[in-house]
Amino acid sequence: MLVDAEDDLAVVGEADSGRQAVELARRARPDVLLMDIRMPDGDGLAATRRITGDPDLAGVRVLILTLFEIDEYVFEALRCGASGFVGKNAEPADLLAAIRVVARGDRLLCPAATTALITRFLRQPHPGSPVVPERLAPLTDREREITALVATGLSNAEIATRLRLSPLTVKTHINRAMAKVHARDRAQLVVLAYQTGLVKPPDRTSR
Repeated sequence: MLVDAEDDLAVVGEADSGRQAVELARRARPDVLLMDIRMPDGDGLAATRRITGDPDLAGVRVLILTLFEIDEYVFEALRCGASGFVGKNAEPADLLAAIRVVARGDRLLCPAATTALITRFLRQPHPGSPVVPERLAPLTDREREITALVATGLSNAEIATRLRLSPLTVKTHINRAMAKVHARDRAQLVVLAYQTGLVKPPDRTSR
């Protein structure tokens, strides 16, 4: 009801389980799929992994509904390719804003909080081959510069002001960078910037 009441948003389907969520994504191809972590018949994280791992669903962005204090779920959601997070106790206006933000891929949700979560995530041991700096080799110097600024949580407008570029030019550079490194969205580009060492996690031990 909340989403359908908005002129620019529409609900194209609902799912009661992780398995149904995957089926819905394949059938309806929504721009954003609001995913609860705890679901019967396949949890939301497993469903997110299946959706983001399917090349045919590259246009579907997953917005995770979560309690931010359950950090291990947030870490796993990042590994699974989630595009953003919204708290279960979020105000209606904040939920709608989160959906719009993820739909346009404009910036991470709550940049400071999300960057902190990514920093903690990168400090955790996790399986898989390490991501080497060469992964960013296809990027131009300007694309690397803008990717680094994106990783600090700056919006397109803020980056444009800092570099004296137009927001459209910044967006074009970001889109090209994502295409070159095969990042499905801005969140993955940020994680990659940290994983490759382009941006260093802030040292919080001195506080």
